[in-house]
Amino acid sequence: MIIRSKIKILRRAIALFIVLLCISCKTKQENKSDTLAAAIFSTIKDEDFDTTIDGKSVKLYWLQRKDLKMAMTNYGGRIISLFVQDKNGNAIDVNIGRGSIKEYMESPEAYFGATIGRVGNRIANGRFAINGNEYTLPTNDNKNTLHGGYKGFQDVVWDAEQPNGYTLILTYPSPDMEEGFPGNLQAKVIYSLTEKNAVKIEYEATTDKPTVVNLTNHAYFNLNGEGSGSILDHKLQINADRFTPVDAGLIPTGELSDVASTPFDFRKPHTIGERIKAINEQLEFGKGYDHNYVLNSDENGLHQAAKVVGDKSGVVMEVFTEEPGIQFYSGNFMASKNTLKSGAKDDFRTAFCLETQHFPDTPNQPGFPSIQLNPGEIYHTVTEYKFSVE
Repeated sequence: MIIRSKIKILRRAIALFIVLLCISCKTKQENKSDTLAAAIFSTIKDEDFDTTIDGKSVKLYWLQRKDLKMAMTNYGGRIISLFVQDKNGNAIDVNIGRGSIKEYMESPEAYFGATIGRVGNRIANGRFAINGNEYTLPTNDNKNTLHGGYKGFQDVVWDAEQPNGYTLILTYPSPDMEEGFPGNLQAKVIYSLTEKNAVKIEYEATTDKPTVVNLTNHAYFNLNGEGSGSILDHKLQINADRFTPVDAGLIPTGELSDVASTPFDFRKPHTIGERIKAINEQLEFGKGYDHNYVLNSDENGLHQAAKVVGDKSGVVMEVFTEEPGIQFYSGNFMASKNTLKSGAKDDFRTAFCLETQHFPDTPNQPGFPSIQLNPGEIYHTVTEYKFSVE
């Protein structure tokens, strides 16, 4: 009897211990969640994004799914913050951004996190032709047109619809000859967070007149977290055997050059800073990396374009796209002119960009894949940024 009583007491003690352990684990998870929420809301406030621009309502929108939480605004279709978990399970904001609409409107950097259009990247001399008709665009990058002109899609207010907690649908009717581009363009971009811990961006467009379209997103990333310092020790891999070399104005020469035996070879992982100071004319022209890579793919649909690993955080970002190119920019023109959400400055090379796209100056380069869109056609392309840790 005594032995049975002791066994009962022991079983009760074990059961009580298991219950207390479960409560403790649950409390830790809740505290972790509370800490994540506190970190997010301490840096970004809805009221700093609620305003009216060009007679249209501007708001802050929150998307959340699994380990991802993202803040966006319909002003410029911008990603404001993107919280992921690092190797220690801590939430970090890997997207560089500002803390209010006012700061975005007054910023010397127009493109933080923005949806870019009609045509991402550069068009030489602000000129191109379609079917023998010549068009002239505003030149906002020395003598060239960059990212759609003075008032590209980064400076317009998109109509927004949020059908659920992890999707934001943005639409914008770009009128005929806006910034010099022909055709009434109906643009649609769907941002969503997937079950596979990815930010999915789905671009669509139609037109009533032959035009050119090359949409992308200009997120600036630091996988150690905003304000954590240089990105030069991030490890980068790009699935490309070739890139498009440029002239001194960063306009492609029309060649597709082999990356082998050059500082542009990221087919195997290298740190961003490993060869950035090498003696190389292309690096001199770009003041570092600011070049389009010709992606390797014989597949239809999504293919892996790049992979980046944060050296301190262990955060892994894989880029998948249906596009033929990706522009790698190493933050060469960041000059501490903007105060970020974290309170840090956008110091030299403290963020990088990987913009999926067709090639720069495509309307003037007959050897590049076309970006012409005609009436009756649908422009459609998908890109995903997938996050994990190692």
